Amino acid sequence: MSVTYSAMHMSDGIVDAPTSLVFGALAIAALAVCVWRARTELDERTVPLAGLVAAFVFAVQMVNFPILPGVSGHLLGGALAAILVGPFTGALCIAIVLVVQALLFADGGVSALGTNVTNMALIGVAVGYGVAALGHRIIRRRRTPVPVPALGGLAFVAALVGTVCAAMGFVVEYAVGGAATASLGTVASYMFGTHVLIGIGEGVITALTVMAVARSRPDLVYLLRTSRTPATAAVPA
Repeated sequence: MSVTYSAMHMSDGIVDAPTSLVFGALAIAALAVCVWRARTELDERTVPLAGLVAAFVFAVQMVNFPILPGVSGHLLGGALAAILVGPFTGALCIAIVLVVQALLFADGGVSALGTNVTNMALIGVAVGYGVAALGHRIIRRRRTPVPVPALGGLAFVAALVGTVCAAMGFVVEYAVGGAATASLGTVASYMFGTHVLIGIGEGVITALTVMAVARSRPDLVYLLRTSRTPATAAVPA
């Protein structure tokens, strides 16, 4: 959610110009890597799904609620995108949504686009997918194929942890170059507590969506496709 549902839709002026420039450069470099690596994740089946994921995230992120001055909250979608279409493609989906929102709908400042992309498209996606992939690997050691309810549980935890970590990304950026008047301690405690609650809501939505896709088309779930051995797709349950 933004300072967002998981990290934030920061407005211009929340952090100073040098900090915005540094994280803008970081976001551009990371997204360039994602463009290169996404070729290994996309095929004729997953390209349409990636479009649907981006459209879904765009729609739900347009529903905002205030958290701090200049910072709003909403669904992030990073873990959901990564589990369904892969971490690199997922990061690109979220980044595209953020760019469109900033340029066409003034949702998040243009100068803060680098920090927003870093938090939501990079940290949220990377942590969410990392948690899901690690959990999936552990469960497969005991149960193959992985039951759909277990996959939903993984998606819930991944979304929750990804949301909180993305929010903490904002805290780091604020510590480096915060330009607002709120103290770092106040921002950190409020962000953590708020995003734990936000993460629970994101986790529920992510789990329900992933389970629905896994039950009907497990071959479209990136997490299952890339870790599949003979008979390791999730089974409807």
